[in-house]
Amino acid sequence: MVHSADIWSAYVAEIVSLTEGVAAIVHDGDTIAMEGFTHLIPFAAGHEVILHGRRALILVRMTPDLIYDQLIGMGCAAKLVFSWGGNPGVGSLHRFRDAIANGWPGPLELEEHSHAGMANRYLAGASGLPFAVLRGYGGTDLPAHTDTIKPIECPFTGEVLTAVPALVPDATIIHAQRADRAGNVQMWGIVGVQKEALLAAKQSLVTVEEIVDSLDPKPHDVILPTYATNYVALVPGGSHPSYAQGYTFRDNGFYQEWDVISRDRDTFRAWMATNVLNKVSAV
Repeated sequence: MVHSADIWSAYVAEIVSLTEGVAAIVHDGDTIAMEGFTHLIPFAAGHEVILHGRRALILVRMTPDLIYDQLIGMGCAAKLVFSWGGNPGVGSLHRFRDAIANGWPGPLELEEHSHAGMANRYLAGASGLPFAVLRGYGGTDLPAHTDTIKPIECPFTGEVLTAVPALVPDATIIHAQRADRAGNVQMWGIVGVQKEALLAAKQSLVTVEEIVDSLDPKPHDVILPTYATNYVALVPGGSHPSYAQGYTFRDNGFYQEWDVISRDRDTFRAWMATNVLNKVSAV
């Protein structure tokens, strides 16, 4: 006889270490989304993926910035699905540019969309739909370069719209402010598509600043219930050099420093060796 408690336990997020969480959901060749807009960017989890030596990943992110520059430069990525890429407020992503221009450390395939297209793709995935329809891409040459952008005629009005396929990552990783001991996650501040990206994924990991006994309400907060998430890991400071509103501040200086660090391959590799590869995860 199956008890209701046993059924419920299968839908409760498990609190694990960061190492355990990444090992459980990220595998070579997987499609991985790491979302977070301006703040709550899951840098620590990205570094853990590098430490695990994952390869041939299809990286998905609306606005790939420094963490994807690091993953690309360390040879983890085979493809990037995105809508904008850069070092916010500073300039280019030099490891990204090197991969495109010179194939170093390996070739990188691109699939470029608009912000609206990416957001709608996540929403379609979260809704269990095969594709999304939107008014967009008109006046751009993206449809000529991206196979996953197709015209579609409205069956009611005859208007020609744009269809984009649902995004269903093998795993989504996000960072949030806190979770309770049952695995319910709470986030607030500038929230992008984290909720949709997590609900669209086959598996998910949320790193948090704090695990508490109960979640007190915050203005405009987003609650991800325990049954929507597979794993939660306590990782204080896990979004550095971005920030977690109410907990940490953005390290603006590092974004400027990264422009220098990432320009040269040897300087980049030396920094990664010292600051990522030589670290042993303690969480």
